[in-house]
Amino acid sequence: MHKFLFAFFLFISASAIAQDVAIAQGWKFKTGDSSQWALPGFDDKEWAAIKIGEPWESQGYKNYDGFAWYRLHVVIPSSIKEKSFLKERIKFDLGKIDDGDEVYLNGMLIGKNGGRNYDIKQGPYDAQRSYTLSLNDSRILWDKENVIAVRVWDGGGDGGMYEGKYGISVMDVVDYIHIGTNEDFQFNGQQVAKKIALQSTSDKYDFNGKLRITIEDPSTIAVVFKQTIGADFAKNRPFEYTYRANLPSNKSYIASYVFEESRTKKEIIFSEGIPYILTPRPSPKPKINGPDVYGVRANAPFLYKIPATGEKPIAYDAVGLPKGLLLDKQTGAITGSVLAKGNYKVKLVAKNKLGTATKKFTIVFGDLIGLTPALGWNSWNCWGLSVSDEKVKASANQMADKLAGHGWSYINIDDGWQAAKRNENGEIVPNKKFPDMKALCDYVHGLGLKIGIYSSPGPQTCGGYLGSYQHEEQDARTYGAWGIDYLKYDWCSYGNIAPKNPSLDDYKKPYIVMRDALNKVDRDILFSFCQYGMGDVWKWGAEIGGNSWRTTGDINDSWGSLSGIGFSQDGPAPFAQPGHFNDPDMLVVGKVGWGPSLHNTKLSPDEQYTHISLWCLLSAPLLIGCDMSQLDDFTLNLLTNDEVLAVDQDAMGKSARKVFEKNTIQVWAKELEDGNKAIGIFNLGDKAASASINFADLNLPSQLALRDLWRQQNLGTFKNSFTSSVPAHGVVLLKSRLATVKKRE
Repeated sequence: MHKFLFAFFLFISASAIAQDVAIAQGWKFKTGDSSQWALPGFDDKEWAAIKIGEPWESQGYKNYDGFAWYRLHVVIPSSIKEKSFLKERIKFDLGKIDDGDEVYLNGMLIGKNGGRNYDIKQGPYDAQRSYTLSLNDSRILWDKENVIAVRVWDGGGDGGMYEGKYGISVMDVVDYIHIGTNEDFQFNGQQVAKKIALQSTSDKYDFNGKLRITIEDPSTIAVVFKQTIGADFAKNRPFEYTYRANLPSNKSYIASYVFEESRTKKEIIFSEGIPYILTPRPSPKPKINGPDVYGVRANAPFLYKIPATGEKPIAYDAVGLPKGLLLDKQTGAITGSVLAKGNYKVKLVAKNKLGTATKKFTIVFGDLIGLTPALGWNSWNCWGLSVSDEKVKASANQMADKLAGHGWSYINIDDGWQAAKRNENGEIVPNKKFPDMKALCDYVHGLGLKIGIYSSPGPQTCGGYLGSYQHEEQDARTYGAWGIDYLKYDWCSYGNIAPKNPSLDDYKKPYIVMRDALNKVDRDILFSFCQYGMGDVWKWGAEIGGNSWRTTGDINDSWGSLSGIGFSQDGPAPFAQPGHFNDPDMLVVGKVGWGPSLHNTKLSPDEQYTHISLWCLLSAPLLIGCDMSQLDDFTLNLLTNDEVLAVDQDAMGKSARKVFEKNTIQVWAKELEDGNKAIGIFNLGDKAASASINFADLNLPSQLALRDLWRQQNLGTFKNSFTSSVPAHGVVLLKSRLATVKKRE
């Protein structure tokens, strides 16, 4: 029996809400900050028109960070309260805001940061903003023009009022109802079982109605399961129900739950994808995974744990190690240092009672590190500023136990680790959440893993903690002394240091300064530029020593964010090369939350397959952003498919290019070191679709053998073309197999 610890949210909505006031159109915008801009009588006629639902960077305000204001003039008709079943409160839905917000109605503050009462610069950028007032509140001008003014703070990357729900409505019964789906999916053969709960947040009302459960095969639109039951519940008395359905095969399905409230006949709807596993279970026989090549500077400390799977115990060997390197044959960790530059061909060996596995491995001692993209974990997408020593250690333990055998190796601490002040010597020190950073680094290294840290070239980080401005060499020495292996360097408050309209040299400057500082440290520290693609960083990032560079703003766990970022990477693609990679941001699979409150990713199972497939095709750093202590079977299936990961870790270091696009179908292809190609067929549409690839379009022979990388199955030999059904928002990931191909020397 397989357990899945989370659901996949697609949408949640209430139907038949005719009394909503639409606010999607008519917004005005201005950068800067003034308290006068909140006032209803302020003349905003000269302000620019702007769309909500997308960042301001995409609307002519590229690279703008800081304060900006949105204003809307809107009539709120009294008819919306007259037509409502409940006549209590009015709700203003203002989507998601990046990063912080203060909302004014007719010049008076009605809320900030989604109800959190802290500074605007600490806003939760991934939270829906919904503010409520009593219908009798004097700030509302019924049947007259009202002015909504939204003060926004953006600390870096994309900014503004972006995706989410927008509208003004009178709260009704459905606003107090929640469909709970956090229980595990249970699988027993072809039967799936799931417990769902109807919950109320109201102390005043009891609810009853009908709950309809439907499971649909999205490829055929056929309903494979349908059930309707009566339901009644109250705040302290949830209605819980477990449904059981027999599904014909292990493939994509969508489950929908519709509760119709009896008095109003309004509905609350929730849909989720039913997870399905494609990755075969690892064999108990030994297998060595990971990249074929590994780069390190001469004389720098060396640490590489042989990534191997199979029944334990496993005994390791490494034939041909250069002088200065030693192998721990029980753990598979190779340590030491080598003085001279050179390439060393090594044979890695893993042996257990069931057999022996070998792998050719090249260690390059030279000037370039990070020859393949980093595989690891970063604390931000789950813990945000609440990261701690305890959480980092727990994540490291989970990686060592469940993922290291597949090549995952970095444990990266993001923002929130710094103390408020430097010590008397001007050195950066950790806050009380990290009592001993050197000991933490030693702990992670003791597991055979590497550890990363976060800073900013500005005086402060995005989270308001200390940055490295004017302390670059001092901080680099501190990182080296602690044992840091990776630095994420986030532009953030450097926007206040750089000129208002930065030149290309201005964009480069802070990263050159820190690169020079890192070069003076007797330790390899991978350098990750986090500056959101400003100045087309992919064109010059390698030139100034970046091992990776962000090409976009921050990702979140929505299809709009994932697809908007992932499928816009064709332009930067030609600049990817060994040691220098485009970074479309971290992974949003598993349990995420950007703070202490986590939720199951809102991506469907097929969207998550697309996420991992596309990032691997792009040769992107793969940085897990979920709570590592809650890695369920489905998420492990995404992160432990060695044939898929091999596409990302291919020694050629090239990024896939978009080779075909028609209607909702895109095809991306990546050249591989062995002369074959990895091919991703993606369906960006909302319905399953048939897609064909012509081998001539991919510069491939007319006859070709293909392998399904997720299922790890040979599909056969095809002539001229290949056709497959692709799920909505899903992917078919292939590898061409040419019998005559030999690995390039």
